[in-house]
Amino acid sequence: MKTKLSFVIPCYRSENTIGTVVDEIRNTVNTRKDLYDYEIILVSDHSPDNVFSVIEELAKNDKNIIGIELAKNFGQHSALLAGFHHVTGDIIICLDDDGQTPPNQMFKLIDGLDDECDVAFARYENKKHSGFRNFGSCINDLMARYLIDKPKELKIMSYFACKRYVADEIIRYNNPYPYMSGLLLRTTKNIKNVTIEHHDRLEGESGYKLSKLISLWVNGFTSFSVKPLRAATCVGIVSAVAGFVYGVYIIINKLINPLTPLGYSSMMAVFLFIGGMMMIMMGIIGEYVGRIYISLNEAPQYVIRRMVSSSQSSEGKEKKVK
Repeated sequence: MKTKLSFVIPCYRSENTIGTVVDEIRNTVNTRKDLYDYEIILVSDHSPDNVFSVIEELAKNDKNIIGIELAKNFGQHSALLAGFHHVTGDIIICLDDDGQTPPNQMFKLIDGLDDECDVAFARYENKKHSGFRNFGSCINDLMARYLIDKPKELKIMSYFACKRYVADEIIRYNNPYPYMSGLLLRTTKNIKNVTIEHHDRLEGESGYKLSKLISLWVNGFTSFSVKPLRAATCVGIVSAVAGFVYGVYIIINKLINPLTPLGYSSMMAVFLFIGGMMMIMMGIIGEYVGRIYISLNEAPQYVIRRMVSSSQSSEGKEKKVK
């Protein structure tokens, strides 16, 4: 009996590249067509170009392709979850739409899934990302290591393969702030890296700007860790102790040297420091409280506007995942 592969690809500004990626997937799977069937789920994250028109054409000509269009831009991780809710395969492979994650090396990841491994992430010896993107990846790696307990040696990339039970567990997550790395790490510890090549983008540039990277980091540490709250508590304790010690120093110094003038500037510096720390801590707490409020309001992870395949087409269909 053949093993079925499910490919999930978020699509954004990729009308000129997604066809090439799909063709490479088909050609690579066909090298082992006696062992594997496949499906490709293409999720347009409300892309401003005509990528969904391209997806519709691909789905019309290939029964193995399902196209999904989201009603607005929910982000890459929400788009992945939208695809995960529609997979039917035994192994799920997630990759990018720009050609940097080469489909022709998919079997390195798939073969890496064995009795001891549930998720296989790509690791690139020579990354082709820009310096800004590499910097963002470095910060994200540090955050994941210290806040959600990612093993130091593990590299987390957007190109990975996982077993079906992992995907089934991930789609049980109902909150409106999905973070795929956190979901994978909380599902299983049987994760490893597989070294593959990293290609140049076929066209365009990364959609991850500074604002999106910051949003991703905030999602990661507020959705899957309470360590920032604990850090805020520690900062508060340190600030309080520092203020107390400084106050004792001022009193003793005044008793020893009565002529010592009381420094207005130093007092203002202390007030500003303590006030700044309090505002930061209140901001962190407020972020958590705000996300709790939005979650209680059952904000959707994504809303599907349309789905297309060779067997069905549903115009205007909406679906909310809570």
